[in-house]
Amino acid sequence: METAPVQERISPDLLLGMIGLTPADNAAGLKTAVPWKSKIVGQQILSVFHYESLLNSIASQPSCFGPFAYAAKVQAQLLDTWVTGPIKANARIATRTGRNPDVFGEINGWIYQTYAKLIYDLCALVMTDGKFDHRKALDLSSTPEGISILKDYMMEFATLEMSYNSMGLTRLKAMKDLMKCLLMLITGQRIIGDVPFMKANNDGTDAISLGDYLEQNRLRFEAIYKYGAFDVKEFSQRCTQGKIGFSPYSIVKDSEIHGVRLRYYHMPKGVKPIGKVLYLSSPLINKPELFDLAKGKSVVEAMISQGYHIYLVDHGDAGPQESDLGLGFYGKTVPDLYMDLIKKRHPSEDIYMMGYCMGGTLLLPYLARRAQERMARGEEMDVRKVALMATPVKFDDGESGHKAMRDVIRKSLDFDLMAELFGESNVAPQIIESGMNEIQPGVQYTVYLGFYARAHVPNAIEDSIPFLYWLTHGSKFPAKAHREWIQHFFLGNELVENKYVLSSTVPELDGKPVNMGALRDAGVSIFCYRGTRDPIAPPGSCVSSELWGQVDGNLSVQRGGLNRMIEKNVGHIFVVSSQLLAEYIDYVSKFLNE
Repeated sequence: METAPVQERISPDLLLGMIGLTPADNAAGLKTAVPWKSKIVGQQILSVFHYESLLNSIASQPSCFGPFAYAAKVQAQLLDTWVTGPIKANARIATRTGRNPDVFGEINGWIYQTYAKLIYDLCALVMTDGKFDHRKALDLSSTPEGISILKDYMMEFATLEMSYNSMGLTRLKAMKDLMKCLLMLITGQRIIGDVPFMKANNDGTDAISLGDYLEQNRLRFEAIYKYGAFDVKEFSQRCTQGKIGFSPYSIVKDSEIHGVRLRYYHMPKGVKPIGKVLYLSSPLINKPELFDLAKGKSVVEAMISQGYHIYLVDHGDAGPQESDLGLGFYGKTVPDLYMDLIKKRHPSEDIYMMGYCMGGTLLLPYLARRAQERMARGEEMDVRKVALMATPVKFDDGESGHKAMRDVIRKSLDFDLMAELFGESNVAPQIIESGMNEIQPGVQYTVYLGFYARAHVPNAIEDSIPFLYWLTHGSKFPAKAHREWIQHFFLGNELVENKYVLSSTVPELDGKPVNMGALRDAGVSIFCYRGTRDPIAPPGSCVSSELWGQVDGNLSVQRGGLNRMIEKNVGHIFVVSSQLLAEYIDYVSKFLNE
């Protein structure tokens, strides 16, 4: 290529102008992602299923005039054959195969992958041996041939953006911000308006020079290009090959029940057991490796180094055989079995429990019921301490902070429709994610943008890999357990109101509400760690240590035998920070060792 003078380089604003205003720009200034097509079609699907249900109801009425009943029956059959039947089949097939049952969400996923590939290919044009090549960038942005190539790319970006099915602070907006940075790096010029990743002074002016900013971008793109990390989900899958976790473990014999298994983590050589067992419980919708993401970011690693025997519940990925298993199975049958196995292996050792989010929520009524059962048999309680991380227990429209999610559930969730759509295929993680996005404004945008923003920091990309895989690859929620979780906890607030029912080996307790006061009567101490920036488990919901167990007036006292409440300025998944996790381990170790 013949090199043109530097002053003739095309401007990044001219290139972006070729794309025009698209759903990736958030021109409306929305504070979160809005999957508007999915919402509209979702309401239409709900209406169709309700209409079919109404027709079937009319057809089944004995008092209905014959011709009308017959017409209603025929219409219902036609709907089932041509509309609702195919919708159900597609939703179940998608869920079984790990795809998004929301067709617009699935299309968006394809757009993310293709958009990321475009950025990668454009980046490759200005790279030599993995390093940014200023000469190539100059030729690309100043010669007729190079400018033509850039314009072709802009048209491809435009096509993808105009095909996007969401608006607001979306994942695609974060990817477009990254693309803008690449255009600035290629052209050596600043865009007009807000500049992604540019540090700003209090008055809004740039805090660093354009040269320093471009140098930072050079490091950013060299790092992202090295790993092909433009699409976070695909990148984390490729790098981990679907396997995360740091510490070696084995499956406890006779612990496999349906899709659930009990892991035992091997104690490293040189570590002396201290005669204590720690049982870990995670939510049904997440992979349990949150407790063991990586070296320095692992609860398992930290606690096993202190001499604890570590057991962790692996709920697996629910299949058809788990669809009819309710919370009683996961919150009573499973821990009962695992406690028996653990006590046989460690007959004289203290057993403590630790739960994260929903995993901790289910532990509390289990321990209260266990306390009731043991007291009924004249036995002392065998689990005296439980440590909880971001564990919600109170669900109301007031102090708990859950009103936004409860409003979404009341407005949008139809259990009959969920059963029709998913049946034994269970609830897809993408459906759970869409609900979580409703209460975490802009989370899709901020997660991706945060990853891109830190990419220039040495080892930042490598450190993020296991967490990003964990974050973007959830597990299916067993259908019946999901329905009961919403009904009994989110909407019913049964735990706080002492209405939550569990089975029992003691006849007079079986099928009766759990008395949460039994935790105090049995001398159970509760450690509660909550974050002020947590929208999933707001601090107003994480109040277990204020309600139950060894509550003794002043929760800040540091004497043994009492509850603890630790509140930090953190979000829901604080364990990805080595510093925050180390602080948590210090607090919880003191609590357990007193």
